[in-house]
Amino acid sequence: MNVTWKQVATWRMKRQFVHPRTKASASEIVGRLCGVQAQVWSAAELAVALRQTTPDGDAVDRDVADLTLLKTWAMRGTLHLLRPQDAGAFLSLMAAAGSWLKPSWTKASGVSPKQVDELTDEVSQILEGGAELTRDQLVTKLIADKRFASMEERLRSGWGSVLKPLAWRGALCHGPNQGNKITFTSPAKKFGKDWKGVPEPDEAAPIAIEAYLGAYGPASPDTFDRWLTLNSTSKPKLRKWFADMGDKLTEVDVEGRKAMILTEHADDLAGSADCQGVKLLGHFDQYILGPGTKDDVLLDAKHRSKVSRTAGWISPIVVVDGRIEAVWEIEGKDLVVTPFDGAVLPEKDLQKEATHVGKANGVSGLTVRVV
Repeated sequence: MNVTWKQVATWRMKRQFVHPRTKASASEIVGRLCGVQAQVWSAAELAVALRQTTPDGDAVDRDVADLTLLKTWAMRGTLHLLRPQDAGAFLSLMAAAGSWLKPSWTKASGVSPKQVDELTDEVSQILEGGAELTRDQLVTKLIADKRFASMEERLRSGWGSVLKPLAWRGALCHGPNQGNKITFTSPAKKFGKDWKGVPEPDEAAPIAIEAYLGAYGPASPDTFDRWLTLNSTSKPKLRKWFADMGDKLTEVDVEGRKAMILTEHADDLAGSADCQGVKLLGHFDQYILGPGTKDDVLLDAKHRSKVSRTAGWISPIVVVDGRIEAVWEIEGKDLVVTPFDGAVLPEKDLQKEATHVGKANGVSGLTVRVV
């Protein structure tokens, strides 16, 4: 089965609610996208709002409050919003990569695999009653135990490196903020029956692969793993997971690239027309994070540094006929677009998109300025 890149872009944008947009809730959008990165809260809000026909800037906060969304460290070790019923499969595969078992992690963190096991057990006990503790409250309880006293500085770190393996094992997730302070709680206690636990990796893999390919296919196993763990999964294990999917997957040729699509989606992909049009998407958007910023069909390699910037920042993007051809930012009442290589962009389409961005950001009267 041979398809063009523009057919793939059309299909992905439809599956990701980029075009056409949707009336779905925040949790439904997050579910389709296999999570939304939430290191920067406004990025998660914008990712959802820009996909809605009528942007709802409160949708994310409302679904978090209604417990239909969960915040935790997940893919690539970054904070994500996930549906509680979906989270366990992704967390299981993060845990299966076993980053904390590597000598380099122990050297950098000063915490051994055995200590991670002990921390997991202790935190599970502390939170088992449904407590919602700030980082300071949780760490104070932990360091009262002499086993963890020497870890105080690392446990208090805002990066959360030592706590991430505990999240992947389902021992904790983020709770509601107390003022400007984050809290931690037990996902099992917080989300009840919607929390399905953390399954064994072989059980989790087909769930996660199916979800990923349903939004970002066609894709290779390596692309899936780069999105998931930054290519930290055992290659034999990864190949086995895909092979075990059997006839649920179909191989396609995308202009010379071999990749996998869910068989149930193959006909829809083959019937897609070439992608056309302009869309504006926000910072840290899943449209680029799903395939990865190193996908040079989606984003020309020479422009990668304009999108994937210092300190891990991912710029807001302008998508033209499926490819990323510019970045944008809001300056006062101007939506400033910076095209790559002087690309000529249709200003009428940009202005229409700017109006939608303004509604999603609660800003009226945005005017496009191309620089």
